[in-house]
Amino acid sequence: MLSTKTFKSPRQTTQYLEAGPAGGPLMIFLHGWPEIGLIWRAQMEAFAADGWRCVAPDMRGYGGSSAPDGAAPYALEQIVDDMVELHRHLGGKPAVWVGHDLGSPVAGALAAHHPNLSRGVVLASIPYFPQGFALANLVPLVDRQLYPAAEYPDGQWDYCRFYVTNFDTTVQDFNADIPATLAAIYRPGSPAGVGKVYRSALVSRNGGWFGSAHRAPVVAPDPSLWPPADFDKLVAAFRVTGFRAGNAWYLNDAANIAYAHTAPDGGRLRQPVLFVNGDYDGLCDIRTGRISEPMRGACEHLSIAHLSGGHWLPVEQKAELIDAIRGWLKATGTA
Repeated sequence: MLSTKTFKSPRQTTQYLEAGPAGGPLMIFLHGWPEIGLIWRAQMEAFAADGWRCVAPDMRGYGGSSAPDGAAPYALEQIVDDMVELHRHLGGKPAVWVGHDLGSPVAGALAAHHPNLSRGVVLASIPYFPQGFALANLVPLVDRQLYPAAEYPDGQWDYCRFYVTNFDTTVQDFNADIPATLAAIYRPGSPAGVGKVYRSALVSRNGGWFGSAHRAPVVAPDPSLWPPADFDKLVAAFRVTGFRAGNAWYLNDAANIAYAHTAPDGGRLRQPVLFVNGDYDGLCDIRTGRISEPMRGACEHLSIAHLSGGHWLPVEQKAELIDAIRGWLKATGTA
């Protein structure tokens, strides 16, 4: 049901997947790190069958889209502008924007800066930060019962610090064995991990995600998350781009904060917003710490759904995420 298309502008080439009737209401799915648009296959097929026109781009630095050199091209403003151009190409009607992981800050920023382009927003795994998704805004919200400041100054966001201070190491480690890296990253959450220090808090201490080995352990990919054929496509995409472009998204905190401060109305979202929490997500479970406070204060019509999964909800909780979005669409009249 998914077709691959390409949109080119003077500033960017964006490859995207599309499904559903051309005249249907528009739903745009934004992937995060380290993902491509294909992570949304299950949701796209379901909502296309419901009559939605579903689009999932490979965002800048990923898959078949442009991957410019350097860090500045991966500032949030640049990526939002890519999506504004794509949206115009798709006809310009207000869309439901669905983001996961780093796709959530893109969806939130787009809704804040261009409210007329959005009829509703779904954020999975990463909540909305009206002052910008940046380490300086994340650390004050860390659960200090679990992450005492003296031992874990950046809490579960330690990996973001490591990306900035050891950028080349992160890229080299992930690129050393791309299939193993992706298989190791995509693991389901478990209730056994709730209330325990998450691995992302230990990256600096270990000298990288994979410690002294500086390469991922060889593990079999989990077929319950990515079907084997789709996992092969994910690997093929990263063999082309590597991890340098995707990791460069983390190098723009100052620019992203400055961009957030230019949003009208202080970045307040007046559209219906659904946040979908993974209750086994060691990185971003909103039930711990104060991480959801900025979102709760900035979203006028906020709904929250809890799923029994970890961080990779689009592939880990495929049907449950579909049901959560369907229920929210109906309850809010956004459909």
